[in-house]
Amino acid sequence: MIFKLGELFCGPGGIAWGATHADIGNPNYRIVHQWANDYDADTCKTYCKNICPDAPETVYHADIRTFDMSKLMPKPIDALAFGFPCNDYSVVGEQKGMDGVYGPLYSYGVKALKLFKPQWFLAENVGGLRNANDGRAFTKILSELRDAGYVVTPHLFKFEEYGVPQARHRIIIVGIRKDLDVEYKVPSPEPYKDVDNTCRTALEKPMPKGVANNEPTKQSARVIERLNYIKPGENAFTADLPEDLRLNIRGAQISQIYKRLDPDKPSYTVTGSGGGGTHMYHWSEPRALTNRERARLQTFPDDYVFEGSKESVRKQIGMAVPCRGAQIIFEAILKCFAGISYPSVDPNINE
Repeated sequence: MIFKLGELFCGPGGIAWGATHADIGNPNYRIVHQWANDYDADTCKTYCKNICPDAPETVYHADIRTFDMSKLMPKPIDALAFGFPCNDYSVVGEQKGMDGVYGPLYSYGVKALKLFKPQWFLAENVGGLRNANDGRAFTKILSELRDAGYVVTPHLFKFEEYGVPQARHRIIIVGIRKDLDVEYKVPSPEPYKDVDNTCRTALEKPMPKGVANNEPTKQSARVIERLNYIKPGENAFTADLPEDLRLNIRGAQISQIYKRLDPDKPSYTVTGSGGGGTHMYHWSEPRALTNRERARLQTFPDDYVFEGSKESVRKQIGMAVPCRGAQIIFEAILKCFAGISYPSVDPNINE
């Protein structure tokens, strides 16, 4: 069974890469790209270049709030993925939830489910989604997904437990259409417990000659001096800094500002924006990581080329779903449809 995948808020293609590379050992069960949409032009270019270079017309650069999805009806889908914008649900932000600009955008995923009636869907968002609007937002979203005709299974994935070299926690909601005799089960992290997921292993592998998106960040002498006092795993507030190098910022002691990676652990969460001190820092070299190194922590292959300016690429990488993590989840879905058993765990989110 070949599933044609449609994507909303597709990003640079982390979900799509995981979907199209999902392999359960049976070529009759696989996922292929059908169409995708995103509001950011550079993101769409990146997606086209890496996911569907021979069919760029299948990627629609448009704001979903004004895009006429009925135009896609001649291109039916069997599956839908949507990583709806997390800005208003992230614990890093103000957590406006449904009251923010981005909070209600999940509803376009619900609209697409009702319009296309795919056999299954995958929705992704940050862990903070559970707490937005005192939990009411999450309850509302799940209710609307069920009302669209799906049995839904929400689970908070800790991707570092699945071999990803990054501590990244995301809610993944998988839905199977109610009329289908298929039950999705959350894949267990147990098969990945012996995978080396340290950021040292991810980043020390030599970079291919001429690899894209690997431009270094220019560090000021002051930043270099500050970093030389910060040990692996420490940040600008936990390190023993001289008075003249300390940051005069209150309430940020638990932040990731000028935090250096611990080479013997997965990295902390890759983010897509932020000012000075938020670019992620090497454990031994006094410098920020390059975009290519951040992409490795997100498990993008080295030949995955990101389009746009350096800051645009940083944003794309930070907003993506780890390729390998997505692949594991899609393989579990394919196995469910193929009737293949696999190690699973109970969902860890109580509704």
